[in-house]
Amino acid sequence: MDAAPAGNFQNFIAAVTSPSLRAIAHHWDQARGDRAMPAWADLSSSVLTPHFKMLWGFHRDSQTGEFTGRLAGRNIVDWLGANFWGASLKDIHPPHIFPESHSFLTRIVTAPAAGRSSGRLFSVGSRIVSGERIALPLGLDGITADGILGASDYDCPPLSGPVDLIHENIEWFAITA
Repeated sequence: MDAAPAGNFQNFIAAVTSPSLRAIAHHWDQARGDRAMPAWADLSSSVLTPHFKMLWGFHRDSQTGEFTGRLAGRNIVDWLGANFWGASLKDIHPPHIFPESHSFLTRIVTAPAAGRSSGRLFSVGSRIVSGERIALPLGLDGITADGILGASDYDCPPLSGPVDLIHENIEWFAITA
């Protein structure tokens, strides 16, 4: 996950293949205006509603570096349960997944950077779920990231069993004002 950023935000949008994820990224870009990133309050629920099932988000405590669930669309609730809101990342992911997830989210807020991954996104039991995932920083002051808006687009039949997050084919894109 330490690869250098692949380019600017326009390169990020060009790399995103899912029309829904591209629409989310365009909205994020419009909401930020001339700042490096928008705040949660800058995002329009009416624009995001058609994509809500794909959305997920976290708040980051700047003192502890811990992430807590802030937004969970239907896909997240179906797999991880309704207890996502306010849950610690450590409580959301099993111990063998936590370090990689924490590293991914930390890179988004500290660089700051837009992250994109494609290919295998999850395993559920013995099944692999493939698709595309994006993660974008959010910041109350428009400069320092304190949250993440993410979305995952995939087709998957209903599955049950333990969910393991997979990060593969990650690309990083620098965020600037």
